[in-house]
Amino acid sequence: MTLDPAARGRLRAETRPDPRPGPGQVLLRVCACAVCRTDLHVVDGELPEPKPGVIPGHEIVGRVLETGPGATRFAPGARVGVPWLGFACGACRFCAQGRENLCESARFTGYQLDGGYAELAVADERFCFALPEAYADAEAAPLLCAGLIGHRALRLAGREARRIGLYGFGAAAHIIAQVARWEGREIYAFTRPGDDAAQAFARRLGAVWAGPSDAPGPVPLDAAILFAPVGALVPAALRAVDRGGVVVCAGIHMSDIPSFPYEILWHERVVRSVANLTRRDGEEFLALAPQVPVRTAVETLPLARANEALARLRAGAVEGALVLVP
Repeated sequence: MTLDPAARGRLRAETRPDPRPGPGQVLLRVCACAVCRTDLHVVDGELPEPKPGVIPGHEIVGRVLETGPGATRFAPGARVGVPWLGFACGACRFCAQGRENLCESARFTGYQLDGGYAELAVADERFCFALPEAYADAEAAPLLCAGLIGHRALRLAGREARRIGLYGFGAAAHIIAQVARWEGREIYAFTRPGDDAAQAFARRLGAVWAGPSDAPGPVPLDAAILFAPVGALVPAALRAVDRGGVVVCAGIHMSDIPSFPYEILWHERVVRSVANLTRRDGEEFLALAPQVPVRTAVETLPLARANEALARLRAGAVEGALVLVP
């Protein structure tokens, strides 16, 4: 499935020659690919200059069919995961500092590199992950972005933060809520006003409170993580966090943040973003997930229904994560 040049916001089926693995690459038979809100930003034209005709999808679970010259990490038949970060140069000042997520020459799966809304995919083996055997293919797919980015966001919220507000309770929040509870934290879930189903879902996963995002929570928060790409939630979250609190914006795209009074930022509150992930993030989280254990709530759809999956995500009509299966 690729971007439809005749209709923004939609994909079209396309038959292409089978890709071939280049140096250091693996050719994968795609087993499952989760549907991420970033895919929506690509398809809806909110992220600039995607690769022309790009195949979206960056939460890929696949089996190695063939290895390219010099690729030795994975043997044919191995199951691997392919995340959003598909390439980093290893030489710029950010890579040299261990911050490859900020690499000046980074390339991203399903955006500048063809992704997993397909039957076959190629990937740089250096940026693939071995996957825990505890997860079936569809269950593992959401771990590769919803889990990894959520994990990074939770760490940047601060290990000392005990009361965590999650704004938007979708794929990432339902995973990270489980990790946070396992670490002994309290979860407060903020959803679209009137979204009783999402609030009930959050409570089933252990949230001590769930309510609408346009109202304050019952207690001051130590940190808030914004998974919903709504800029107006930034001032709302600042009002919800206590002195010294942290507001983490976890999305790759967000609507404009409205102006707000300095008073709600004062007392050493912090607003920060999360950009992409590092391979170390992936290795840490994929080792942690089976220990919790994280259980992903997934619904599978055939690849041919990718437009339906995107429409449901756009409408907020998803509990947990949608996963496309070729």
